[in-house]
Amino acid sequence: MTVKIDKFPGVYLHESDFEQGRVLYNTWDPQAQYAWDAGIAIGRYLSELKQGHLVGVRCNQCRRTVVPPRAFCEWCFRPMDDWVNLPDTGTVNTFSLCYVTWDMQYLTEPQIPAVIDIDGTRPSVGIMHLLGDVDPKKVHIGMRVQAVWKPEEERTGSILDIRHFKPV
Repeated sequence: MTVKIDKFPGVYLHESDFEQGRVLYNTWDPQAQYAWDAGIAIGRYLSELKQGHLVGVRCNQCRRTVVPPRAFCEWCFRPMDDWVNLPDTGTVNTFSLCYVTWDMQYLTEPQIPAVIDIDGTRPSVGIMHLLGDVDPKKVHIGMRVQAVWKPEEERTGSILDIRHFKPV
Protein backbone atom coordinates (compact mmCIF):
# COMPACT_ATOMS: atom_id res chain seq x y z
CA MET A 1 0.00 0.00 0.00
CA THR A 2 1.44 3.36 -1.03
CA VAL A 3 0.51 6.54 0.80
CA LYS A 4 0.79 9.78 -1.13
CA ILE A 5 1.87 12.77 0.94
CA ASP A 6 1.28 16.13 -0.69
CA LYS A 7 2.78 18.19 2.12
CA PHE A 8 4.87 17.38 5.14
CA PRO A 9 3.35 18.58 8.40
CA GLY A 10 5.29 21.13 10.40
CA VAL A 11 6.97 24.44 9.81
CA TYR A 12 9.55 24.86 7.09
CA LEU A 13 12.75 26.62 8.09
CA HIS A 14 14.61 29.16 6.02
CA GLU A 15 18.10 30.64 6.41
CA SER A 16 16.55 33.95 7.41
CA ASP A 17 14.91 32.24 10.44
CA PHE A 18 18.39 31.51 11.81
CA GLU A 19 19.77 34.93 10.89
CA GLN A 20 16.86 36.75 12.58
CA GLY A 21 17.01 34.64 15.76
CA ARG A 22 13.62 32.92 15.35
CA VAL A 23 15.26 29.52 15.83
CA LEU A 24 17.10 28.50 18.97
CA TYR A 25 20.34 26.62 18.26
CA ASN A 26 23.77 26.11 19.75
CA THR A 27 27.22 25.46 18.31
CA TRP A 28 30.44 24.39 20.01
CA ASP A 29 33.91 23.13 19.27
CA PRO A 30 34.10 19.71 20.91
CA GLN A 31 37.31 18.90 22.77
CA ALA A 32 37.42 15.29 21.57
CA GLN A 33 40.61 13.49 22.53
CA TYR A 34 41.28 9.97 21.34
CA ALA A 35 43.78 7.32 22.26
CA TRP A 36 44.61 4.19 20.30
CA ASP A 37 45.74 0.96 21.90
CA ALA A 38 47.71 -1.43 19.72
CA GLY A 39 46.84 -4.37 21.97
CA ILE A 40 49.15 -6.91 23.55
CA ALA A 41 50.54 -8.56 20.39
CA ILE A 42 51.09 -5.54 18.15
CA GLY A 43 52.05 -3.39 21.14
CA ARG A 44 54.95 -5.70 21.96
CA TYR A 45 55.85 -5.99 18.25
CA LEU A 46 56.13 -2.19 17.97
CA SER A 47 58.08 -1.97 21.22
CA GLU A 48 60.56 -4.58 19.96
CA LEU A 49 60.91 -2.75 16.62
CA LYS A 50 61.93 0.34 18.59
CA GLN A 51 64.69 -1.78 20.15
CA GLY A 52 65.81 -3.02 16.71
CA HIS A 53 64.33 -6.54 16.98
CA LEU A 54 61.79 -8.49 14.97
CA VAL A 55 59.54 -10.79 17.00
CA GLY A 56 56.80 -13.23 16.14
CA VAL A 57 54.64 -15.76 17.94
CA ARG A 58 54.40 -19.53 17.72
CA CYS A 59 51.29 -21.71 17.87
CA ASN A 60 52.15 -24.82 19.85
CA GLN A 61 49.17 -26.64 18.27
CA CYS A 62 49.89 -25.97 14.56
CA ARG A 63 53.62 -25.37 15.02
CA ARG A 64 53.29 -22.13 13.02
CA THR A 65 55.52 -19.13 13.68
CA VAL A 66 54.11 -15.86 12.34
CA VAL A 67 54.97 -12.19 12.08
CA PRO A 68 53.51 -9.74 12.87
CA PRO A 69 52.40 -11.33 16.13
CA ARG A 70 48.73 -11.97 16.83
CA ALA A 71 46.78 -13.01 19.90
CA PHE A 72 45.34 -16.23 18.46
CA CYS A 73 46.02 -18.69 15.66
CA GLU A 74 43.60 -18.20 12.79
CA TRP A 75 44.05 -21.85 11.80
CA CYS A 76 43.17 -23.58 15.09
CA PHE A 77 41.92 -20.62 17.19
CA ARG A 78 44.37 -21.40 19.99
CA PRO A 79 46.04 -18.51 21.88
CA MET A 80 49.49 -17.70 20.50
CA ASP A 81 51.60 -16.75 23.47
CA ASP A 82 54.99 -18.33 22.73
CA TRP A 83 57.11 -15.32 21.68
CA VAL A 84 59.96 -15.92 19.24
CA ASN A 85 62.90 -13.67 18.36
CA LEU A 86 63.31 -13.59 14.59
CA PRO A 87 66.30 -12.55 12.49
CA ASP A 88 65.97 -9.37 10.44
CA THR A 89 66.64 -11.29 7.22
CA GLY A 90 64.34 -12.83 4.69
CA THR A 91 63.54 -13.64 1.07
CA VAL A 92 61.66 -11.54 -1.47
CA ASN A 93 58.37 -13.33 -2.15
CA THR A 94 56.97 -10.75 -4.57
CA PHE A 95 57.67 -7.12 -5.48
CA SER A 96 56.59 -4.23 -7.66
CA LEU A 97 58.36 -1.31 -9.33
CA CYS A 98 56.25 1.76 -8.56
CA TYR A 99 56.78 4.93 -10.55
CA VAL A 100 53.86 6.71 -8.88
CA THR A 101 53.63 7.37 -5.12
CA TRP A 102 50.53 6.75 -3.02
CA ASP A 103 49.61 10.45 -3.43
CA MET A 104 50.01 10.36 -7.23
CA GLN A 105 53.47 11.94 -7.52
CA TYR A 106 55.49 10.66 -10.47
CA LEU A 107 58.95 9.23 -9.75
CA THR A 108 61.97 8.89 -12.03
CA GLU A 109 63.46 6.16 -9.80
CA PRO A 110 60.91 3.59 -8.66
CA GLN A 111 59.95 2.73 -5.12
CA ILE A 112 60.11 -1.04 -4.68
CA PRO A 113 57.50 -2.41 -2.28
CA ALA A 114 57.97 -6.11 -1.59
CA VAL A 115 56.58 -8.91 0.51
CA ILE A 116 59.53 -10.32 2.43
CA ASP A 117 59.24 -13.78 3.94
CA ILE A 118 61.01 -13.39 7.28
CA ASP A 119 63.49 -16.11 8.21
CA GLY A 120 62.33 -18.26 11.13
CA THR A 121 58.62 -18.15 10.26
CA ARG A 122 56.89 -21.48 9.54
CA PRO A 123 55.42 -21.77 6.98
CA SER A 124 57.11 -18.73 5.44
CA VAL A 125 55.25 -15.57 6.43
CA GLY A 126 55.99 -12.18 4.96
CA ILE A 127 55.72 -8.54 5.84
CA MET A 128 55.38 -5.78 3.29
CA HIS A 129 58.14 -3.21 3.20
CA LEU A 130 60.34 -1.28 0.79
CA LEU A 131 63.50 -2.53 -0.85
CA GLY A 132 66.43 -0.12 -1.07
CA ASP A 133 70.13 0.05 -1.88
CA VAL A 134 69.46 -2.08 -4.96
CA ASP A 135 69.34 -1.61 -8.73
CA PRO A 136 65.66 -2.11 -9.66
CA LYS A 137 66.75 -4.25 -12.64
CA LYS A 138 68.46 -6.70 -10.28
CA VAL A 139 65.52 -7.29 -7.93
CA HIS A 140 64.09 -10.79 -8.24
CA ILE A 141 61.86 -13.22 -6.42
CA GLY A 142 64.02 -15.31 -4.12
CA MET A 143 66.49 -12.45 -3.45
CA ARG A 144 67.94 -12.59 0.07
CA VAL A 145 67.54 -9.33 2.00
CA GLN A 146 68.28 -7.82 5.40
CA ALA A 147 66.66 -4.94 7.30
CA VAL A 148 68.35 -1.54 7.34
CA TRP A 149 67.38 0.02 10.68
CA LYS A 150 67.13 3.68 11.57
CA PRO A 151 69.65 4.81 14.19
CA GLU A 152 68.41 3.94 17.69
CA GLU A 153 67.76 7.58 18.65
CA GLU A 154 65.42 8.01 15.63
CA ARG A 155 63.23 4.96 16.28
CA THR A 156 59.65 5.53 17.42
CA GLY A 157 58.13 2.05 17.69
CA SER A 158 56.86 1.81 14.12
CA ILE A 159 57.40 -0.51 11.16
CA LEU A 160 59.18 2.51 9.68
CA ASP A 161 61.98 1.96 12.23
CA ILE A 162 63.16 -0.33 9.45
CA ARG A 163 64.16 2.09 6.68
CA HIS A 164 64.06 -0.65 4.04
CA PHE A 165 65.46 -4.08 3.22
CA LYS A 166 68.64 -4.39 1.16
CA PRO A 167 70.22 -7.34 -0.64
CA VAL A 168 72.71 -9.50 1.30
